[in-house]
Amino acid sequence: MITTKHETEYHAPAGLPVIEVVREFDAPRELVYRAHTDPELITRWLGPRRLKMTVERYDIERGGGYAYTHIDEDGTEYRFWGAVHDARAPETITQTFGFEGAGDSASLDKLVLEDLGDGRTRLRITSVVFDVETRDAMLRSGMKEGVDQGYEQLDELLAEQQS
Repeated sequence: MITTKHETEYHAPAGLPVIEVVREFDAPRELVYRAHTDPELITRWLGPRRLKMTVERYDIERGGGYAYTHIDEDGTEYRFWGAVHDARAPETITQTFGFEGAGDSASLDKLVLEDLGDGRTRLRITSVVFDVETRDAMLRSGMKEGVDQGYEQLDELLAEQQS
């Protein structure tokens, strides 16, 4: 049972093509990192609850890459992919993030996990895109709903792993 519900913070500084996502988890950063790098775990939490996820490739290591598909209840498919520039357990992952529906508007993302002590972790993702219009389109796309629901599911997964 999850005792603490953490809110996800979104920061989009005026005039900058950047989105920062900040969220705390009641779990050690090693577990949070593993949930981001293990393909069996990622399918259990990433994205909105209504979507099923299939993984075509998931190599979260320096020089690796990933490709996965989210499938909606009506069969609509949403494809995502990226290249991993660097991954240092249990601290950081730097990667690109592409979505089939966004053309060539990939982002460069850096995930940083901070050990807060007492088995808690702060996640911070900084995403940089080419222009403010692309950033704003990402925010309007349903990104927040997917991230919020995904992190709720990650809370559940982390609680299960610690019980």
